[in-house]
Amino acid sequence: MAAAKYHSVASPFPRYQEIFTSTNRRRIGGWRVNVCKAKLSDSNAKKANLSARKKERIMLPNYGDDGNGGKNIHHISEFIGHPCGIEAILNTRALRNYQYLGSNVYRCTLPQIQLLSFEVAPVLDLRVTPTTEDCIVEMLSCKFAGSEAVEQQNEHFSASMRNHITWQTIDAEPFLNVDVKLDLVLEIYTQPFTFLPISSVEAPGNIMMQALVDRLVPLLVQQLLQDYEEWVCKQQGSFTMELQR
Repeated sequence: MAAAKYHSVASPFPRYQEIFTSTNRRRIGGWRVNVCKAKLSDSNAKKANLSARKKERIMLPNYGDDGNGGKNIHHISEFIGHPCGIEAILNTRALRNYQYLGSNVYRCTLPQIQLLSFEVAPVLDLRVTPTTEDCIVEMLSCKFAGSEAVEQQNEHFSASMRNHITWQTIDAEPFLNVDVKLDLVLEIYTQPFTFLPISSVEAPGNIMMQALVDRLVPLLVQQLLQDYEEWVCKQQGSFTMELQR
């Protein structure tokens, strides 16, 4: 999937040296993390709460039975529990890189994008929990990697995401269900936004987030099904080779 292009606009952020007094570095679990101390009072800051949700249902292909009247031998649950399925859920083809952190958590670095007047690389920590009944993808962390000024903005927002993937049979037809919910909390600390009601930020922000989710979720589902089909073909090819030996 092609990376989205973001056009540059004038930055609403004030001078960073006027906001931040110091930046310390700590090691947490072997990872070096920036800890920024701000002059702003977190308790007095306005916060805008944005959210978007998208549900998608799509019919699954049936790749045949075991030849003895059994059920589908390449069920979607088998694929999602396989390492190839995990890579498909993470959409690793669209990532700059990713690494396994342990406990079903993966650190995913997206390609750099132009955000406002900065180049940033979003870094997501995702927990993928597959079972025989469903798969839950949770975003544990969302940060911007880039210059010091860019990374300082991580102190002014937080994001969470939950993607619940299930499968079911309706009238003998298999279906895949995807339920994605994205939440974002933004600290409002720059003029003139501090003088405006929070609703003036939340209303357009919710519209933009919903449009983004409405566009991305169907694309991700289609990519997941394509990866599923490729995996099934490989499994069938391996099975055929075993029979020919």
